[in-house]
Amino acid sequence: MSLENYGILKGKPKDWKKGKGRNAHFQILVDDGKNEHRVAVNVNSRVAPSELLYFVDDNFINPIIENLPQLEMGYRKVARSSRNLRQDYVRGGLFDTSKMVPLECDIPSPSNDLNELIQKYVEKAADMDGGMLYAFGERWGPETFLPDSFFGFRPGSGIHDIHMNQGNSEKWQDDDAPYQDGGLLIHLPEENRWIAIFLAFQSQCFNTDDTTGHCLPDAPVQKVPETSSQTCDVEEPESIEVGSVVIVGALVNPDGVDSGKESVTLFNASPSPVAIDGWSIQDGSGRRSMLRGEIREGAGTRILFSGKGVKLSNSGGTISLFDNQDNLMHEVKYGSREVRAGWTIVF
Repeated sequence: MSLENYGILKGKPKDWKKGKGRNAHFQILVDDGKNEHRVAVNVNSRVAPSELLYFVDDNFINPIIENLPQLEMGYRKVARSSRNLRQDYVRGGLFDTSKMVPLECDIPSPSNDLNELIQKYVEKAADMDGGMLYAFGERWGPETFLPDSFFGFRPGSGIHDIHMNQGNSEKWQDDDAPYQDGGLLIHLPEENRWIAIFLAFQSQCFNTDDTTGHCLPDAPVQKVPETSSQTCDVEEPESIEVGSVVIVGALVNPDGVDSGKESVTLFNASPSPVAIDGWSIQDGSGRRSMLRGEIREGAGTRILFSGKGVKLSNSGGTISLFDNQDNLMHEVKYGSREVRAGWTIVF
């Protein structure tokens, strides 16, 4: 398996929001000259230990930067064969992974947590003429009928998985593959230098298979403590009320080939943000696709299926939404008469 929409988002940073709470992300608003996008960067993990591993090179020199200034603004999907534009923490010679250290998400004193570290360099790129951000990860959107849940622009569009995407624990193994790691590269032309920010979860391993990206059998196992220091206002998980997040739409029969284009739209009707890490959507045949991210209160998100999990039948069927405890949260049914090419079914 792998990330289906791995690529690079090139844009000028305009605004940002610090990550707080369980599954916190540092949110960056970028502009490509035509459209706006959001870069969602993990700064905290829901899986203990909560602190992410990070490494920053504030004078990054690597062949990968030679090709970046020539890229057009906006998102570019990177072919699997284009390894000169793909990141791999294990094989790519980007940096020494043994130098990665954990850093808390939010510490009361100034300038010493992961939120502030990322903000420092994003601010530099925003303030400098020609300053540019390159985010490596997986794209979502564009969501033509949904505004962005953090910055409000339309159409909703962005990139996430800005971290190592191999050596995952069993729950996330489907995302594993070599040469698809995320990260941030920031160009500061007035200072003639590049900044590189690389991130990984402590639950990941760095001894991975060259073909699958899975942890090798002899890979050291990360010992996860029963408790770890909690930051970013992390609270004990609360049960989410059934019906808080609902399925409001499904694109069952997209124009052209269905695979990789089918989607389901979720809406958070509750008064609070809902983290959907570990949630899943299931089709009528029992195939599932795992979910990640967060849906803000009163906002929605479109889930695009790769074709390797959920497949929506044109003959009609059932679509079910489960939380991370496998509780059924919402379910809808549709018939063949509701299926129209290129149209989204509204529930």
